[in-house]
Amino acid sequence: MADSITQRIERRFLGRNETSAFSHIADVYPMPSEGMGRLPVSDTLYEGMKRVDAVPSELYAQRHVKRGLRNADGSGVLVGLTTISDVHGYTKADGRLAPDHGELKLRGYRIGDLVSGTHDADRFGYEEVAFLLLSGFLPTQGELDDFKARIAARRQLPEGYLDIFPRTTYSHSIMNVLQRATLLLYAFDRSPDETSAEHEIDVAISLLGRWPRVASLAHQAYVAEADGTRLRVPPAREGYTMAETILDVLRGDEGFSREEAMMLDVMLMLHAEHGGGNNSSFACRVLSSSGTDAYSAYAAALGSLKGPKHGGANFKAGKMMNDIAEHVRDWSSDDEVASYLIKVLKGEAFDHAGLIYGLGHAVYTITDPRAEVVRSYAESLARKKGQLDKFELIRRVERLGPEVMRDVMHISKPISTNIDMYTGFVYTMLKIPEDLFTPLFALARVSGWAAHRMEELFGSARIIRPAYSSYMTERPYEPIESR
Repeated sequence: MADSITQRIERRFLGRNETSAFSHIADVYPMPSEGMGRLPVSDTLYEGMKRVDAVPSELYAQRHVKRGLRNADGSGVLVGLTTISDVHGYTKADGRLAPDHGELKLRGYRIGDLVSGTHDADRFGYEEVAFLLLSGFLPTQGELDDFKARIAARRQLPEGYLDIFPRTTYSHSIMNVLQRATLLLYAFDRSPDETSAEHEIDVAISLLGRWPRVASLAHQAYVAEADGTRLRVPPAREGYTMAETILDVLRGDEGFSREEAMMLDVMLMLHAEHGGGNNSSFACRVLSSSGTDAYSAYAAALGSLKGPKHGGANFKAGKMMNDIAEHVRDWSSDDEVASYLIKVLKGEAFDHAGLIYGLGHAVYTITDPRAEVVRSYAESLARKKGQLDKFELIRRVERLGPEVMRDVMHISKPISTNIDMYTGFVYTMLKIPEDLFTPLFALARVSGWAAHRMEELFGSARIIRPAYSSYMTERPYEPIESR
C-alpha cells in the first residue's frame, strides 16, 4: 500500500429530498412537564418515586443483596462460566482482594501477544482477533482470507436501505443512530429470528462489514445539515480491513497512511472484547438468554455502551485532557498539572464531577494491559504527528493523578491507568470526530458481543433471571374519594 491512499472514485450523493440531514423535523408537541407545566397536582407523579424507591443502605448487607452484582469487597458476583476471555486484575487470599498486575486473555491468548504477533509482522490484526472470538481458534491464512472475503461481501448496504437511512435515523447521537440502523437491518434479513449457529455468524459478519459505513453516514448526515451541503455516500471497498474501511469512509479523497490505519487497528484489537461482566456484554447476554433475535441483542448492547459510566468514558477522558491542556500553561510542570488535577477532583474544574477520567478500573488494580500496549504505539504516532508534548502531558497526568487522588480523596488502594486515558488522544491524532469515539468502540466490540451471545445461546442456554428482595409494607386499598 502506498504511504498515502488517495484513490478517487465515484461517490453517490443524496439530495435534500432524500435524506433527513435536510428535512429533520422536531416534535412540535412538547413534553408534558413543559407543555402542561408542573402544577401541585402533578407533584406525586413526578416526585413520588423519590419517597418510595430509597432503600436504607444497611438493608443491602442485612439481606445479603449484591448491589450492582458486586460482592462486598468490590469483586463481581460469579454468574456464569466462559471460554471467551479472562480479565484479571487482582487475586483473592483469605477472603480479601490482593492487587495484581492486569492481564487480558482472549481464548487463552494474552492481548499483548495478539497485537505484537500481527503488528511485528506488519500485518493488520483485528480480523484475526474477531475470527478467534467468533470461532475459538486463531485462523490459518486460508481461513483468514475466507473470513475477510465474507466481511467484504457484506460492505454494501441492502438495496433500498439508503432510501430509508438516514432519513429515519437522524439523531444527535451516533450511538442512537447505530441502534436504530441495526434494528432496521432486521427488516432486510430473510430469517431475522433464526438463531442457528450459521445465521448467528452471518449476522456478526454482516455487522462487521456494514457498521463502519453506517456510523460514517450518520456523522456525515449531521455535518451536512450543519454545513448546508449534500450528503456524500462513501463507496464500499471490498479489499480493506476494518481499520482501513473506517479511515476511508471518514477521509474520502484525503486518504490516510498505513501507519494511521495500523494505529487504529491496535485500538480495535484492544477494544474487541473485555469479559462477559462488563455492562454491554452482560446486556447482550441477558437479551440473548431470552432467545430473542441477534439484532435486538446487539441494539441493547449499543444502548448500554452509550452510557457515560461505560463506553462514553473515552469521550470524557479526551475532553478532560483537552481541558487540562487549555488551562495549564506549563505542561512540563508537575506542580501546575497537579494543582489543576486537584481542582478537577474537588469539582472546581472541567465538568465539576470530581473525577479524573482514564484513572481507575472496576477490575484492574495495578495496571491495565490495554493501556500498557497502546502507550508505545501512541508515543510513536505522536512523535511523527508532532504531538509529543501532548503525549508527555498525558504521561504526566497518568503519573501524578493517582498521587493527587490519594491526597485529596484519601484513597489507599492502587489506582491504574485505563485505556480511556489514551483513546481520545489517539483518535484525535487520526482526525476522528469526537462523536465517533464511542461508536468506534462499538464497531470493535461487536465481535466480543457476538461471542458472548453465542455462548449464551449454545452454552448455558438458560434465561437469566436474578431475584430481588421486596422492601415494602402491605397497604389496604383505599377508594379514590378517601385518598
